[in-house]
Amino acid sequence: MKKTQFVNTLSPKDVINTTFMVKYIALRESRDGKHYLNIVLADSTGEIEARKWHGVEKIAEEVKVSDIVFVEGKVNQFQGRLQLIVNTINAVHPNEIVESDYIICADNPPDKMFEELLVIVDGLSDVYIKELLQSILSDVEIKRRLKLWPAGKTIHHPYKSGLLEHLLSCAKMATDLCPHYDVNPNYVIAGSILHDLCKIYELSDGPVVEYTEEGKLIGHLFKAAELIDRFGVRIKNFPHHIKVHLKHIVLSHHGSHEFGSSTLPQTAEALLVHHIDLLDSKMNSFKTVISNDMNCGHWSNYVKHLDRVIFKGELPTHTEYLTDDIHIEVKKTRIPDKKHQEMANKPKMASLLKNFKIEE
Repeated sequence: MKKTQFVNTLSPKDVINTTFMVKYIALRESRDGKHYLNIVLADSTGEIEARKWHGVEKIAEEVKVSDIVFVEGKVNQFQGRLQLIVNTINAVHPNEIVESDYIICADNPPDKMFEELLVIVDGLSDVYIKELLQSILSDVEIKRRLKLWPAGKTIHHPYKSGLLEHLLSCAKMATDLCPHYDVNPNYVIAGSILHDLCKIYELSDGPVVEYTEEGKLIGHLFKAAELIDRFGVRIKNFPHHIKVHLKHIVLSHHGSHEFGSSTLPQTAEALLVHHIDLLDSKMNSFKTVISNDMNCGHWSNYVKHLDRVIFKGELPTHTEYLTDDIHIEVKKTRIPDKKHQEMANKPKMASLLKNFKIEE
């Protein structure tokens, strides 16, 4: 079944007759006590919230998360964002669809990104750290997962090969920033690669990502420390102090106890890895919101994990000077001298009035 309409092309009043992947589906109760379906539908270009108001109980039993469904309905505009009102929704057999129509992928091919990462590792000067990273990245199962796994469920790089894209981006930033801050590049680059690598164990595979039991019970920070031990012990005479500093970097990379770090960054290298990770994740979050947000106009809907709305338009750029001058008149407020003096003597008004220029 050929997909004919994609999320990023939808507009209000569009009639829908196409397929989507179900990212979320739940039976809810409206204010009048009637049941309705709250659904999130997705394809390779983004997601759209959907509602079905009638005949929902049977559908709630038949349709589940990660199903490919054929949907008939109409696009509506609700509270400034697009919403799909569903008339009919039916599951489609997986053999009838093209997977790439429904899976969001990293911009670059994973094989290319992986080779770039290996080149960066090959340039390290510390023989032990270089061998440790080469050993980890040559592991067949780690390599397989790294080329496929997302970096998260929703917050940053939440798409196929997103984790590899994130680690490569961090390693590239580390390569550029270490000389600027005069810190040891071996540790910062290693930390940039290892800090999130164990999300391959924390998150599940497949089109709809969930946290694994190992992810919920242990988490990727402690798994990274375990990984350093597991591969470090295979290298003859691997220095204990190198393991200590690498473990410190991965265990502190969230930056504070509040966000899950067991310790705070206490070396310049650990602090830089924390900020590299934070910068890359936040910039990707902005990019994802700008690409996928279904709010109409230049402003996104409120983004909970960023605690803000985001401006989606392009910033103005002038490559040539404007030909006409623009004059803006600012009206000054005149306050009589005596009255001004009386008000200025009041502490609450003093700071306000100091900005007034009294015209003689």
